[in-house]
Amino acid sequence: MKILLVGSGGREHALALGLQADSACTELHVAPGNPGIGEFAEIHPLAVTDNAAIAALAQSLAVDLVVIGPEVPLVNGAADVIRALGIPVFGPSKAAAQLEGSKDFAKGVMRDAGVPTAQSYTCTTQEEIEKALDAFGAPYVVKDDGLAAGKGVVVTQDRDEALKHALQCDRVVIEEYLDGPEISLFGISDGRNILAMDPAQDFKRAYDGDQGPNTGGMGAYSPLPWAPAEIVEETYEKVLAPMIAEMAARGTPFVGLLYAGLALTKNGLKVIEFNARFGDPETQVLIPRLQTPLATLLFNAATDNLDDTVLTWREESAVTVVLASEGYPEAPKTGVSIVIPTCMDTTVYHAGTANTSHGLVSSGGRVLTITGLGKDLQEAREKAYGTITKILCENSFFRSDIALTASEGK
Repeated sequence: MKILLVGSGGREHALALGLQADSACTELHVAPGNPGIGEFAEIHPLAVTDNAAIAALAQSLAVDLVVIGPEVPLVNGAADVIRALGIPVFGPSKAAAQLEGSKDFAKGVMRDAGVPTAQSYTCTTQEEIEKALDAFGAPYVVKDDGLAAGKGVVVTQDRDEALKHALQCDRVVIEEYLDGPEISLFGISDGRNILAMDPAQDFKRAYDGDQGPNTGGMGAYSPLPWAPAEIVEETYEKVLAPMIAEMAARGTPFVGLLYAGLALTKNGLKVIEFNARFGDPETQVLIPRLQTPLATLLFNAATDNLDDTVLTWREESAVTVVLASEGYPEAPKTGVSIVIPTCMDTTVYHAGTANTSHGLVSSGGRVLTITGLGKDLQEAREKAYGTITKILCENSFFRSDIALTASEGK
């Protein structure tokens, strides 16, 4: 099977390794890829915003499957253009990707599907915004309705900060605050069936103790020893299956990866948000733990053939830690030299890196993601941190508390 993977981040590096590990994958192409992926797959420079270029590349390579990693090409309708050529695609249509492209759209689908979520108001004027903020009170939860690269959400006790963020959005969703721990639970769907993956937990804030600004994610771990034993089954029954059924009933079946961000509140499980693709950095802990051959799995999803598929998982725990550039997330410094040690028992996923005449340098806010596998979370943490502390990238930083409380049995 010839496969084209679209994207260039740490998530795509993890997916590329997973695809390549499946013997069904005979040829792997990645566009635009990154230096880490380029060590084992053929990479092709292109802009992920250019649907025509993606489709033309898929056609010229005569691939059997296209896997679209990032949200922007999905929301832009890249999957539709490729499907029109008769090429199977793992990734939702433009219409179905609105589950991530519009918070207001997702709320409407959840309402019709009976999926539990936070009460909310969608606002377009300052008067509507102020009424919504006062209706819910602090802590204020303010979400840009559209895509914002993981930085469109503000949760704050400060009404002025909430109002400022809301006024910067063309359309904004303001909702009640959901208490309780948050988890990420992904489902792989062929448009009819959806297979729930193991849960993971990511860390959105930039600094230890969940301090600092929201980011695209600073680390993650899986499995979750503290989570309720029935969490996967409950999420399937209350969230994933109803969403897939509702999208199919609307004539816009969801084919691809449905990411459910969940809060385990005192009033039960509730959805915080949906994404329409593999999450980053959760993918970097889930793919190393997944035993089911990835290329075959995604091909079966893309071709409406998941009826007899069961996901199997390795016993190991996984912890991933993000190395971020100085100034991330507001103004990351790029062009900084990176030196990665060679003897490691971890996997280093490239995210914001570039090859130059001066060697490997940083090219984005999240530079690398380091994943350790171990018999438990403590061993996985030790491996991940053992590597990340040896990587040289001037003034870069990372959180030191990824999976810490969970590894202590809390």
